[in-house]
Amino acid sequence: MTESLPETAVVRVGRASFEPGNYAEFEALIRKQADYLVPAIKELPGLLHWFTGVSPDGSTVQISVWDSEEHAKQMDDLKLMAVVARGEMEAIGGKFERPIINYPMTWTI
Repeated sequence: MTESLPETAVVRVGRASFEPGNYAEFEALIRKQADYLVPAIKELPGLLHWFTGVSPDGSTVQISVWDSEEHAKQMDDLKLMAVVARGEMEAIGGKFERPIINYPMTWTI
């Protein structure tokens, strides 16, 4: 990243795990969830970047960059993420790691 980030920027990291044998099912679900999560998340103020990855080893991670802690915390109350998407993942064996952590940005490249 070469753009300048606000001094108040934070990185939000959430993780979940699943049985590696269920990789195809989890990967398909997470792709499907993007259809409703992307528009909802884009409406929130302060989002700078979003990354989601799914590993065949049995884990998934969501990393987002926000302009402030206050804006990052909006994700805690986004029903489509906290209730709907989480419920879908738990229904097929996903286990969420707590807590989701917001890290103040220290440096970037």
